[in-house]
Amino acid sequence: MSGPEPVVRTVNLVKIYQTGGVPVTAVDGVDLRVDPGEFVAIMGPSGSGKSTLVHMLGGLDTRTSGEIWLDGKRVDTLSESAWAVLRRDKVGFVFQFFNLVANMTVADNVELPALLSGATPRQARERREYLLGALGLAERADASPAQLAGGEQQRVALARALANKPSLLLADEPTGNLDSRNTRDVLRLLGEVHRDGQTIIMVTHDARVASLADRVVSLLDGQIVDDGAIPRPVRRPRGGAGDVVELRS
Repeated sequence: MSGPEPVVRTVNLVKIYQTGGVPVTAVDGVDLRVDPGEFVAIMGPSGSGKSTLVHMLGGLDTRTSGEIWLDGKRVDTLSESAWAVLRRDKVGFVFQFFNLVANMTVADNVELPALLSGATPRQARERREYLLGALGLAERADASPAQLAGGEQQRVALARALANKPSLLLADEPTGNLDSRNTRDVLRLLGEVHRDGQTIIMVTHDARVASLADRVVSLLDGQIVDDGAIPRPVRRPRGGAGDVVELRS
């Protein structure tokens, strides 16, 4: 009996850039599978192909060869307009540099993706209120991005990426420019949405951030060199009588 359809699957995925006429292989034959509800951290040294891989998964960069499947449908052959619709409906992005719309309020930045993906104004507002509340930004809803500190902007960007309840959340170094307090806020919300079933692929260079994930995929020179689950400590339930009986038996 086969398991669930993966949210993401790549087959021999390759990306070669031409730099001054010289081919440079950024991603070199990557086979990756991410199942529904998984949280996968992608790690590796600078230049290992982490960001290129994630950008291809979201259609922001074209592949040279290979296949990309999203929710059981092949997507690497889609036109740019079809990719745009797919991103609107199924993919949320968080970048290291926030990419907020400068002439829109925080509330509008977060509500717009939900409205574009078909939510009613009421649904979009309720989703925005939940997300901004979870990130400690409810009082900043009417501010413009320029009025926010960097950590606040990143939290707004995360709320925006989650507004349309995407099948897949792609995060490229989402805590790379944040201090420790803002990093904790972002990681707390990522943990919450993951527990609610959100599928996440996150590029990070920080092992502490990666420890939040279920799996860590390590890249080197564009190839997967390690892919392993993160072991979780088994916590015994706290409580008296059952423990006493167990110890005596």
